[in-house]
Amino acid sequence: MAGAIASRMSFSSLKRKQPKTFTVRIVTMDAEMEFNCEMKWKGKDLFDLVCRTLGLRETWFFGLQYTIKDTVAWLKMDKKVLDHDVSKEEPVTFHFLAKFYPENAEEELVQEITQHLFFLQVKKQILDEKIYCPPEASVLLASYAVQAKYGDYDPSVHKRGFLAQEELLPKRVINLYQMTPEMWEERITAWYAEHRGRARDEAEMEYLKIAQDLEMYGVNYFTIRNKKGTELLLGVDALGLHIYDPENRLTPKISFPWNEIRNISYSDKEILQLCIGNHDLFMRRRKADSLEVQQMKAQAREEKARKQMERQRLAREKQMREEAERTRDELERRLLQMKEEATMANEALMRSEETADLLAEKAQITEEEAKLLAQKAAEAEQEMQRIKATAIRTEEEKRLMEQKVLEAEVLALKMAEESERRAKEADQLKQDLQEAREAERRAKQKLLEITTKPTYPPMNPLPAPLPPDIPSFNLIGDSLSFDFKDTDMKRLSMEIEKEKVEYMEKSKHLQEQLNELKTEIEALKLKERETALDILHNENSDQGGTSSKHNTIKKPQAQGRRPICI
Repeated sequence: MAGAIASRMSFSSLKRKQPKTFTVRIVTMDAEMEFNCEMKWKGKDLFDLVCRTLGLRETWFFGLQYTIKDTVAWLKMDKKVLDHDVSKEEPVTFHFLAKFYPENAEEELVQEITQHLFFLQVKKQILDEKIYCPPEASVLLASYAVQAKYGDYDPSVHKRGFLAQEELLPKRVINLYQMTPEMWEERITAWYAEHRGRARDEAEMEYLKIAQDLEMYGVNYFTIRNKKGTELLLGVDALGLHIYDPENRLTPKISFPWNEIRNISYSDKEILQLCIGNHDLFMRRRKADSLEVQQMKAQAREEKARKQMERQRLAREKQMREEAERTRDELERRLLQMKEEATMANEALMRSEETADLLAEKAQITEEEAKLLAQKAAEAEQEMQRIKATAIRTEEEKRLMEQKVLEAEVLALKMAEESERRAKEADQLKQDLQEAREAERRAKQKLLEITTKPTYPPMNPLPAPLPPDIPSFNLIGDSLSFDFKDTDMKRLSMEIEKEKVEYMEKSKHLQEQLNELKTEIEALKLKERETALDILHNENSDQGGTSSKHNTIKKPQAQGRRPICI
């Protein structure tokens, strides 16, 4: 009895010690997760748990967003989760999103998971028209999105209509032109085919490098009023603060870089959080990287080198496989050709043998006919001599005899001519027979050559060993081991510099392609469907506006930092 009471007391004590929890649903750009959180957890506890689960180390770009009525807010790290104005209905939903944007995605985004989340978020913002993107750039971005999803273009796999169910272009762009889905797919596929060889992470980075130059990329807009009560828009991004006309979100009226701003008077804490976060990142970029970031970048470089070497190995294997298949096809083609030649030679030999037999038979018949004619001619000659010897003395008989003699002579002459003709024909047949037998001999010789010819050419020796300056790696089971040396990293640095030069050249070529596409589809545009942003973008382009948003910062005329009141 005492034991049962002790057991119940122990169970009750354990039940009281168990912390109370609530369920949270985290929605990322491509997945959903649920966690059990303790009631006392602060925003940072939940945020760190999500980052650990995702394997994300570049946490400073991200935050947890939730909805309050018709607006959104960000979870504060130092405040309890349930103390926020969130729904008390479980599971409590938060969206894991990028809160701050890099100035240069290629230089700042180190981890592949960070880059992938940014790609998905920016892509959605462009498709949802939260970021304005001109039509020609939309087609180019769509081609990189297709490369990231489908890999290299293969016409035997990616046939007409394979993009029919994909959302790749903003609806505004589709409605602006008299173009069918097939016409859009054709133009996207034309560029998609040029991206061969790019891995998913490379295609996503190319997407971000183009998107980061769009005017509305990474800008958070807030409605404000100046001292005169005029309504304006305040834009907060990685470069600074920008003041916009409410009707023009593309070109700011004036901009203030973060290093020019001394302090901010504010009445909205959300704006303050964005300003502080962007300002901190702005200053952080202009200092030496922390040890953690240096380690991450070193790991990223090694990972990039490893992937590059792996892609090179796969490319070599693919090339060797394709060469082997081509060699096999060539051997099969040559074997088939030799079989056909052998069949033709056999048929020619059989025809030659049949022809020779026919000619021999015909020659024998002709020779016998000639002998028979010669015999008849001799008999006619003998008959003529006999007639002459027994000629009748009477004139009538003599005349008749002469007539018969004349007829016999004519007959003998004709038979002699026919005998001569048949003799010549026999000689010609003998000559044809000789030629046929010679052709038969040649056919037999060719057939012998074909049957004794080697079927397969000597195979190429094993591939030559790699040059000594290329890092070696061994494949053992399913594991890869790499030996990175200083020379490897130096060579990688040189390759990166070379890639930058090539990128500048490609950018020039890319701009020419964009202009060509814009000119091509301009005739199909429906002017009456242009939005205000379309018109503003075209005006900026006609005025020779720069393509990079980094050049839109306009420094104030006064020197030194200036206070800003909001």
